[in-house]
Amino acid sequence: MADQDKFKKVVAHAKEYGYVFQSSEIYDGLSAVYDYGQNGVELKKNIREFWWQAMVQMNNNIVGLDAAILMHPTTWKASGHVDAFNDPLIDNKDSKKRYRADVLIEDYVAKIEAKIEKEINKAAKRFGDAFDKAEFLATNERVVQYKEKGDAILKRMGQSLEKEDLADVKALIEELEIACPLTGSRNWTEVKQFNLMFGTKLGASAENAMDLYLRPETAQGIFVNFLNVQKSGRMKIPFGIAQTGKAFRNEIVARQFIFRMREFEQMEMQFFVRPGEELKWYESWKEKRLKWHLALGLGADNYRFHDHDKLAHYANAAADIEFKFPFGFKELEGIHSRTDFDLSSHQEFSGKKLQYFDPELGENYVPYVVETSIGLDRMFLAVFSNSLQDEILEDGSTRTVLKLPAVLAPVKAAILPLVKKDGLPEVAKQIMADLKFDFTLTYDEKDAIGRRYRRQDANGTPFCITVDHDTLKDNTVTIRYRDSMKQDRVNIADLKDIISKEVSPKYWLEKC
Repeated sequence: MADQDKFKKVVAHAKEYGYVFQSSEIYDGLSAVYDYGQNGVELKKNIREFWWQAMVQMNNNIVGLDAAILMHPTTWKASGHVDAFNDPLIDNKDSKKRYRADVLIEDYVAKIEAKIEKEINKAAKRFGDAFDKAEFLATNERVVQYKEKGDAILKRMGQSLEKEDLADVKALIEELEIACPLTGSRNWTEVKQFNLMFGTKLGASAENAMDLYLRPETAQGIFVNFLNVQKSGRMKIPFGIAQTGKAFRNEIVARQFIFRMREFEQMEMQFFVRPGEELKWYESWKEKRLKWHLALGLGADNYRFHDHDKLAHYANAAADIEFKFPFGFKELEGIHSRTDFDLSSHQEFSGKKLQYFDPELGENYVPYVVETSIGLDRMFLAVFSNSLQDEILEDGSTRTVLKLPAVLAPVKAAILPLVKKDGLPEVAKQIMADLKFDFTLTYDEKDAIGRRYRRQDANGTPFCITVDHDTLKDNTVTIRYRDSMKQDRVNIADLKDIISKEVSPKYWLEKC
C-alpha cells in the first residue's frame, strides 16, 4: 500500500472505529483541532498511564506535577517565548497559500530519503539473505550521494535558522526549486517569522484585563514550581518532575491529521542535575527513552535519532527520537540539555532565588536541566498508524487488523455468546461482570461469530472470549488471540490470569 493511501486509511479507520473525530464536524469542523472518541480516549489514557508508570512509578527520584494552563505573563517573557517562539513562514504569491519554510525543505529531504529507501528495497530483493543493510548504506555510491545531499541541505537550513538568516532560507528553497505543493508555482515571498502563542484576557472588564497566553508548553509550569516540589518533597539532586497536560500553539500550517495540532497534549519530564553533569544525563535519558519506545514492539527500524543542527536558545545539546510515520520520519520525542537557562531566567525576572543547596558539595547552585518531551497525540498516531495492517490469510481472504500493543489497547477483551439464546448470553454477561473490575471489556452478540471476530480485530481488541453450549457443561470458553488468530479452550476461572499476563504494564515495562 502506498504511503499516501496508508495515511488516508489511517484517518478513515480512526473515525469509523471511534478513535478520532474532526472537532465541531457538524459545523464543517475546525482546522487542526480534533476530538478523541470512545476508543481514542481509552487509547490516549493508556499511553499516558504507560508513560507515567515508566517515568514516575518506576523511578524513586521522579515525582509528578499538574500545573495550571494559565500562568503569569512574565513567565513567557522569562522563558523566551515572547521574543523567540516563532516559525519561519513563506507565502506563495500565485496560490495564496502559506507554508512553513523549514517544513518545505524537510519535505524535500524526505523525498531524497524515499529514494534511499527504494534503493535499499531493490538491493534487499536482489541479494536476499546475504544483504547487509549497514554495508550497503556505507558503500553504495548513489545512496551515499543521496545521504550527503540530504545532510548538507538540513545542515545549511539549521545554520541559517540559528543565525536568523531568513534570506538564505528563501535562497535555499529557490536553489532546490521547491514548488508550491498545490499549484507547482515557485513564486515565493520573503520568509518571515510568526509567533505561535495564543493570547487571551484575564479580568472582568476589557479596560482592566490582563493580557495572558495559553501555555505553548508544559515545561515552564515545572520550572516555576521547582523549589515548591524540591522543598516539600525533600528531593535531592539529581531528581525529576514529570507532567502531562494540554498546550496550545497557533500553528499556521497545521496538517497531517493529529501530528500537528493547535491544541495538543504533552508528556514532559525535567531532570535537575549538577552543573557539569548534564551531558552525562542527557546521554542516559536518550538511551532510556529509546528503550521505552522499543518495549512496545513497533519495530526498531521505525526509530532513529536526529541530532539538532540548530539548537534552541536554551540548549547545549538536543536530539529527536524520530518515528517512521506513513508520511516519513518525523519527530516523536525530544531530549534536550537545557543548561541552567530556565531557572536562571525565572530567578532574574522574578527576583526570587531558584537555587539548590547541595549538602555533599556544601554549596548553592542553579541546577542544570535535562528534558524529555513527547507529544501524546503524536505517540497516539505512531502507535495507531503502525498497528493498522491488512493481512492476506491462508484461504486468500483479507482481514484488517489493528495490532495495538495489548497494554495500550482500549478494550482488552470482547465477550461473545455464540448465539442469543439457550442461556449463553446470561453466562457471557456473568463473565463480563466478574472481569470488568480488572479490564475494559465489550459485549457483542450481533452477527455471526466470524464477523464479530473481524470487527474486534479491526478495533484492536487483543482477546475474544466465546461462550458456547459446551460452556454450560464444563465451564470452559474459547479464547481467541487477535494477532495469531489462535484459539484455546480454557476454564472460565483462568481468564483473569491469561489476560493479565498479556496486558500487564509490568510485562511490557520489564522490556525497557
